[in-house]
Formats: sequence, structure tokens, C-alpha cells
Amino acid sequence: MPSAISPKTKAFVLTASVALALDFATKASVLSRLAYGDRHEVIEGFFYITHVRNPGAAFSMFADAPENIRLFFFVGISLLALAIIFSFFRQLAPGERFPAFALGSILGGAAGNLVDRVFRGGEVVDFLHFRLWSGYSWPDFNLADTFIVVGVALLILELLVTEGEDRTGGAETDTPPA
Repeated sequence: MPSAISPKTKAFVLTASVALALDFATKASVLSRLAYGDRHEVIEGFFYITHVRNPGAAFSMFADAPENIRLFFFVGISLLALAIIFSFFRQLAPGERFPAFALGSILGGAAGNLVDRVFRGGEVVDFLHFRLWSGYSWPDFNLADTFIVVGVALLILELLVTEGEDRTGGAETDTPPA
């Protein structure tokens, strides 16, 4: 008996589930192994596992806003992002696995950070730290952030590769109709 679940739905749900599970597992591992503020060097002078909390958005934006405003703002933005992700997903054809995979990655990351914000007083646990050139340190981040960035990059790649294609099944031409 054939499966009633479309390939896009399988890709979307599986990717979101794996992203969310990996985000939860890595944050739980950091919380159980490192005290707040600790740093463990993995690659000398370059890569560290840390335990920090980020009350803001990317690069700690809005970190100084009052907690109740921050929480309301970030939860609202996250819920809006989730609605947009599901809207894009619904527009995909049943066989479009690659964009469904990308959207699932974004969904898993957004959900991971949303759960953190709700259950950690508006903060997210960050633990990946890279020290780059001339002593510059990239702001700490987590796997949820990584899944979001990778998902967005894959969507951009998909758009670039499929630019000009007719997604309805017909061939698109450059010739205007007569």
C-alpha cells in the first residue's frame, strides 16, 4: 500500500525533528557539563565549547531591553517566522524535497530557540565559540542558529538554481505569447 505522506512532508518533518532533537541534546549536554561562563578548548586558539546565555537576538541585539518586552518581542517574532515557514511549505509541490528540507531546517532551529526563550527567561543557551583572525571572536551561537542559517542558505541556493524554471510542470520560454 502506497504511503499517504508526500515526499515534501517526509523531508520537512524529518529535518525539523532531527534539527530540534540535536539542538535540545547539545544544549542539555552543555548545561550538564559546563557551569555558566565556562569554556572548554577544543582546537587550540580557534574553537571552544562555552556555556553562555544570550538574552538578545543575533549578535546580542536587544539584549539590554527589559526582560518582559524582550520575551514578548522574541516569542512574537518566532511565532510569525513559524507561520511564514508553514505558509511557504504549503506552497511547495508534493515532490519538492529540497526546499522542504531547507524549511524543515529553519523550522527546527526556530523552534529550538523559541523553546529556550520560553523556558529560560527569554534567553537562549549558546555554546559554539570561534576565535578568528587577529583575536576577533565570532559571537557564540548554538545548533539552532546553525540550522536556521543553513536552511536559509539552501533556500537561496534553490532559488538561484531554479531561477526561470516553471514550477507548474510546463516549460517556460523567453518568447512572449503571440
